[in-house]
Amino acid sequence: MQQTIRIGVDIGGTFTDVALEDGDRCLTAKVLTTPEAPEIGVLAALDEATRRAGVEAADAGLIIHGTTLATNALIERSGARTALLTTEGFRDVLEMGTESRFDQYDLGMQKPPPLIPRRHRFVVRERVGADGQVLLPLERAELEALVPELVAAGTESLAIAFLHSFAHPDHERLAAEVLGQALPDVWMSLSSEVSPEIREYERFSTTAANAYVQPLVAGYLERLRQELNAAGFKTPLFLMLSSGGVCELETARRFPVRLVESGPAGGAILACDVARQCGFNEVVSFDMGGTTAKICLVDEAQPQMSRDMEVARAYRFKAGSGLPLRIPVIEMVEIGAGGGSIARLDAMQRIQVGPQSAGAQPGPACYGQGGSAPTVTDANVVLGRIDPNHFAGGTMVLDAEAAKAALRTGLTGLGEAVPAAFGIAEIVDENMANAAREHAVERGKSLAGRTLIAFGGSAPIHAARLAEKLDIARVVVPLAAGVGSAIGFLRAPVAFQVARTNYQRLGSLDPAALNAMFAAMSQEARAVVARGAPGVAPEEARFGYMRYLGQGHEIPVEVPAGELDGKAGGFLREAYDRAYRARYGRLMEGVDVEVMSWGLALTAAGNASPGAEPVTPLPPPESDHRREIFDAVTGAFGSVPVYHRSQLTPGEVLPGPAVIVEDQTTTVVTPAFEASLNGPGHIVLERRKQAP
Repeated sequence: MQQTIRIGVDIGGTFTDVALEDGDRCLTAKVLTTPEAPEIGVLAALDEATRRAGVEAADAGLIIHGTTLATNALIERSGARTALLTTEGFRDVLEMGTESRFDQYDLGMQKPPPLIPRRHRFVVRERVGADGQVLLPLERAELEALVPELVAAGTESLAIAFLHSFAHPDHERLAAEVLGQALPDVWMSLSSEVSPEIREYERFSTTAANAYVQPLVAGYLERLRQELNAAGFKTPLFLMLSSGGVCELETARRFPVRLVESGPAGGAILACDVARQCGFNEVVSFDMGGTTAKICLVDEAQPQMSRDMEVARAYRFKAGSGLPLRIPVIEMVEIGAGGGSIARLDAMQRIQVGPQSAGAQPGPACYGQGGSAPTVTDANVVLGRIDPNHFAGGTMVLDAEAAKAALRTGLTGLGEAVPAAFGIAEIVDENMANAAREHAVERGKSLAGRTLIAFGGSAPIHAARLAEKLDIARVVVPLAAGVGSAIGFLRAPVAFQVARTNYQRLGSLDPAALNAMFAAMSQEARAVVARGAPGVAPEEARFGYMRYLGQGHEIPVEVPAGELDGKAGGFLREAYDRAYRARYGRLMEGVDVEVMSWGLALTAAGNASPGAEPVTPLPPPESDHRREIFDAVTGAFGSVPVYHRSQLTPGEVLPGPAVIVEDQTTTVVTPAFEASLNGPGHIVLERRKQAP
């Protein structure tokens, strides 16, 4: 048969999700993640999805995978024994950082320790200037003398990061050649390949992180590939990147640090696809799973992008307290607010939720796996938002009494379980609303007029209430929302981004040097994209990261396609002025603009969904089932109709309050909204013109 079957696999902190598309059919599966061996959960979910679809493993034509393995290794410090080789005098860059404090008033402030301890950081005598000129050559003999020390340190992976190697990478390449011959089993990460940009701390940190997770990720991917082959899957395995693109296996093995946000990136790509399909120009992507919630702003079907992120923050959600990574990434804010997030009372008897999570093991108390701490999922069971007898399509029966007991004992002083559950739900929703507001303000955006696109196992439960708090009038719950990130993987393009530091001032731009640099960058990116999308003509986008002379931060400015000539400085200055005024509302007259780095993104078209056709409004169907559900506004339970999503017809308008159930999630329609299915089958909640 023709291999039209496409499969997306997302490993989360609590669940492993699979989405299988076969033509117009979409089958899904959700199983608990197996942290000790993630491939076990993947194969279990794949087996369930193919069984439901009635297809064989050999029928699959494509598998795209996203994983939290790299992120978890960095957070848990469970990576390989890693060493750093750097320029003499720069051994302590990882420790010194930028010499800034993320909290000026906390005298007991603790920074995260470097991934590589000082005893495993080695130096050689070599020196390259910022202009790429060799000031002190690197001697092979000095490299060879380091071999016994690296062996004695038990080195499994080596990060090579020399000063100014972004301008002259030959010394790093020589080190990798010499040491690779002597230590063939040691992985090598070169900063001139991982992050070839200015700012040595960020470059060193990114390279160290890449080296730290590389053996672990590469080993997992190889085991997964072998297990897939043994199970009959003969298709190539592709990986989701943090930037929203897809790459083939070898690129993921070389640059595993680019996978740290692969799961959430898939969710943002789904939101972009739904926005494009439905014609929404400005949306808020809301992804809430079992462990965290992620919020991303999407404009014109494109997510906000960044070149910087942090992982393993010592103070969760406090910028500057983590390990900086200089990689292309979809920009989003993460909140410790998932279904498994644990609730507690602080010293002032206030409810606090997260960031600690019950995860997949033991999970919330209602899972009956030994968990006893009260969680968001326990609260939703008590409030009637989750039917304990039909959780995950009926594959799991939840223990409502265990949920109530956890709430009573875990939040002593709040009385019965219902007030405690209501308090947890409201705190979680308010935390997410505050995070969304702050995220929008920091980026000069507004939430007014945006559509909230909610997906993940927990998001549709909370979406309407969150929209009320944010004064958002429309919520969309996509088809198969419970496995939204896995669906997003199937919409992502094969893509790759590269960056280079080439310092220029727009007043004295060197077009010839930039043309040569962009040609080399394009060649590198095309080699990666061609392996994942052979025969497809990719689209190329180029950027310069610019700032006024002497400023500390840059903004991206698009660089037009084609050869740059003597007029390039002028039109790039005009483009910078437009971008700067749009962001800050003013210009700095008479000040030259400097460009610190340049970026190039190459993208082969993804599998976008067809546009949505309008539907005719219809009266609501009869519901043969009702459920007692708690209303956050009235503070009381009420009987509401329950509808199964698969039995609804596009156009039928369901006034709130109501509940729409499906195998992987539940959509709660509050009294302030009415719900309907649109043409593609997405649930659309619209704010009612008059309250009931």
